[in-house]
Amino acid sequence: MSRTTPPHPPELCARFHRASELIGRRWTGAIIFVLLKSRCRFATLRDAIPEITDRMLSDRLQELEAEGIVDRTVIPDTPVRVEYSLTKKGRALAAAFDAIADWAHKWTDDKPAPRRAVTRA
Repeated sequence: MSRTTPPHPPELCARFHRASELIGRRWTGAIIFVLLKSRCRFATLRDAIPEITDRMLSDRLQELEAEGIVDRTVIPDTPVRVEYSLTKKGRALAAAFDAIADWAHKWTDDKPAPRRAVTRA
C-alpha cells in the first residue's frame, strides 16, 4: 500500500489565528456572549460573569473597543452612565457563538472547569 503525501503541508491561516487569539482570550468570549443578549452597564457585565475582576473587565472592554467589536456609549445623565454594546462587527460573531453554544450543550457538562493550581516561585 503506497502512501501519498499531500502536495503542501497544512498551514495556519493568519487571519483565523489572529481572530481565535483575540476571541479566545480569557473572559473575552464571556463578555461577547453577554453583550450578544443585551447592551449592558459595567456593573451588569461584572455581575453576569462570575469571578471576573473590575480590572480584567475594564481591560477586555478597552481591547474590544479598540478592535471595533464593542461600542462604549456615555449617557450624560446625572450621574453619568456608560453602556457597552456590540458594534456591527461584534454582532457578526453571533453565528459563531451560537455554533459554540450548540457544541457546548452537546459535548460538555455543566460542571465548572477544574481550577488550575497556581505555583509561585
